[in-house]
Amino acid sequence: MTTSLDRSSAPEPRADVGSRFPTDFLWGVATSAYQIEGAELEDGRTASIWDTFSRVPGATFGGHTGEVACDHYHRMPEDVDLIAGLGVDSYRFSLSWPRIQPGGKGPANARGLAFYDRLVDRLLERGVLPWVTLYHWDLPQELEDAGGWPARDTAHRFADYAEIAMNALGDRVSWWTTLNEPWCSAVLGYETGRHAPGRQDFGDSMAAVHHLLLGHGLAAQRLRETAPGPIQVGITLNTAHTLPATDAPEDAVAARRADGLGTRVYTDPLVHGSYPVDVVDDLAARGVQLPVQDGDLSVIAQPLDFLGVNYYTSHYFSGTDEDGRREVDGLPVVRQVLQGLPVTAMDWEITPHGFTDLLVRLGRDYPGVPLYVTENGAAFDDRVGPDGGVDDADRTAYFVEHLAAVADAREAGADIRGYFAWSLLDNFEWSYGYDKRFGIVHVDYETQARTVKQSGLWFADTIRRNREA
Repeated sequence: MTTSLDRSSAPEPRADVGSRFPTDFLWGVATSAYQIEGAELEDGRTASIWDTFSRVPGATFGGHTGEVACDHYHRMPEDVDLIAGLGVDSYRFSLSWPRIQPGGKGPANARGLAFYDRLVDRLLERGVLPWVTLYHWDLPQELEDAGGWPARDTAHRFADYAEIAMNALGDRVSWWTTLNEPWCSAVLGYETGRHAPGRQDFGDSMAAVHHLLLGHGLAAQRLRETAPGPIQVGITLNTAHTLPATDAPEDAVAARRADGLGTRVYTDPLVHGSYPVDVVDDLAARGVQLPVQDGDLSVIAQPLDFLGVNYYTSHYFSGTDEDGRREVDGLPVVRQVLQGLPVTAMDWEITPHGFTDLLVRLGRDYPGVPLYVTENGAAFDDRVGPDGGVDDADRTAYFVEHLAAVADAREAGADIRGYFAWSLLDNFEWSYGYDKRFGIVHVDYETQARTVKQSGLWFADTIRRNREA
């Protein structure tokens, strides 16, 4: 396994973006539990919704599952050495809820917690700041069977789980993210069915939005009540950067609708303590009401020590379908339109300019909340070369452009304090299985050998240059 960097093969730095950031800027890499850990049923872990969903025929590419993934559960010490070798300041990782609290209720699982004890200790020994995410989509299957995120009780169960995690790790972990991308959990999981648990009900999806946010607020309260010392608590969103495809008024309306359900339905209650009026009205027109109870919004609007921002691409919207209709089946058209730009292996257009605009907008609309880029990266069709290396120049170019976009946003006044590359490792990419590779470290899934790609070498060199500036 590669645990150190051979900088003799590092690419020449292009557009030395590291020099555009202060020396106290936080540099990191990120992963999530289900995508890398494996050890599906070891040491008391029970099934999550992704264990169940990935075994539904046709749900994932090739029927792939996270049963083994990157085998990080068994290879953690070497992986931490690899992380430290990159020279990053911090490692953002998620805890597996069904590993820590099997079934989502009841006492902690000591064997599951022991793994995260060892991980945190190893990171600190190597001088790497642990940055914990409580929930990255692996809801215990038993809680889904009881209603999942559309059920209010799940939010309370999440707060209990947060307390377990704090009691176990709070003496050494000070950075806590409650949820990762609740939009994906709610919309892809309960409306489109593309992600676990695979349900398709718009009303359930919107109930899930509210209960995810309520769960965040309850967990934030519980974390602060039980923390043994000062902590930083935030949430990570994949806020949508939405633009009208043309100057047509109907396209502006479509972009507003997409922004409402992609960004403001989360950020407004989190920061301002209220749902956007236009979103509430749009939902009412569809016969849907958010299940808000007295006191919920004040719980959701707990003070944020930071807002995590995940960004991959921008989206352009049209208010008409390809036949020019503004409504289909009684619903207004909100259709994404591609702009003919270069794309990644996910067919996502590469739009670094949108990254700057989004970060500046968040800083303007939600002032006083520090921003951290908690995910940014790209999938490309990597190949291991004859020399055993991975020359992923396209990914390196993506990082150059997007880090420059972050620097531009900072210079325009956005309070951005850190950047985490997604992802440390090639891994289980949800419904895409192992077909898409986002890592700056290549993983051979048959041998589990790790190889730092050229983008990883470039990232490490950029961090080094930043510190020497």
